[in-house]
Amino acid sequence: MATGNKIYFASDFHLGTGTFASSREREDRLVRWLDMIKVDAAEVFLMGDVFDFWFEYKTVVPRGYIRFLGKLAELTDAGIKRSLVKGNHDMWMFSYFEQQFGATIISNELEIERNGKKFYLHHGDGLGPGDAMYKMLKKVFRSKLCQWLFARVHPNLGVGIANYWSQHSRITGESNEERKAMEKEWLVIHSRHLLQSKYYDYLVFGHRHLPLDIRLNDKSRYVNLGEWVNYNSYAVFDGEELTLQYFEK
Repeated sequence: MATGNKIYFASDFHLGTGTFASSREREDRLVRWLDMIKVDAAEVFLMGDVFDFWFEYKTVVPRGYIRFLGKLAELTDAGIKRSLVKGNHDMWMFSYFEQQFGATIISNELEIERNGKKFYLHHGDGLGPGDAMYKMLKKVFRSKLCQWLFARVHPNLGVGIANYWSQHSRITGESNEERKAMEKEWLVIHSRHLLQSKYYDYLVFGHRHLPLDIRLNDKSRYVNLGEWVNYNSYAVFDGEELTLQYFEK
């Protein structure tokens, strides 16, 4: 059973994006990271867009990622709690990870308290002001009717269409000017709005692909986990403090 006491958070691995070789290299790096943290982890939160596309047909799941999936199974056997937050690229997770790996699937936000610290967790898509088009598409893509219709499409065609759509996502490094502008971006605005009605020590998101740690007031912090194409960034809570860190940077 797990004997560690740390909680790890990571997001936006986008397994499957880019060339086969680059995705495999990213998967291998992710496996090395999981090997490193399993010695002191009590919980692991994977905060969305683990895959560049994921759809679970009743009897079919996307091909590949066996090293990563095998490592998840190893964490299960070690008694480490795992939670997967649905992102905008892998929102069609249903029961596979729960049944095969004992993971908890989180569809929207999650509030937790650990060692007296309060966390607000969300992938980050569809929150805050703006982005009206995506908010509408998210409702469509998450509807039972849309999921049922897509499941009627043969996987060769359905996955092909989805992969074409996913490859248009922007995963690049950010300039210093863009980093400074993040103080006023919509997830920070959303976090400040949440704090008007409820207190959190940490508001943790993915989605924006930029590792950020922004103090919102005297105690509360907005933390964005970044991504694993450019940054290999993640956060760890040691029972007292949440810190952003980098793996094999």
